[in-house]
Amino acid sequence: MFGNNRVDIRVGSRVKVVQKQDQRTGTLTEGIVRDILTKSATHPHGIKVRLEGGMVGRVKEIL
Repeated sequence: MFGNNRVDIRVGSRVKVVQKQDQRTGTLTEGIVRDILTKSATHPHGIKVRLEGGMVGRVKEIL
């Protein structure tokens, strides 16, 4: 499942995100959502979240 819709993402969900510095390479980082940072219902590049490790990125895949 893709991470473009905010309603699909919950705190505690396991996701794969792309961090800002990895946008060119597309390297994905897996983690558990701690906070949802995007306020709008959808975003074309993925909903921005903070993972439990403190990393911030846009959700590309919901596991």
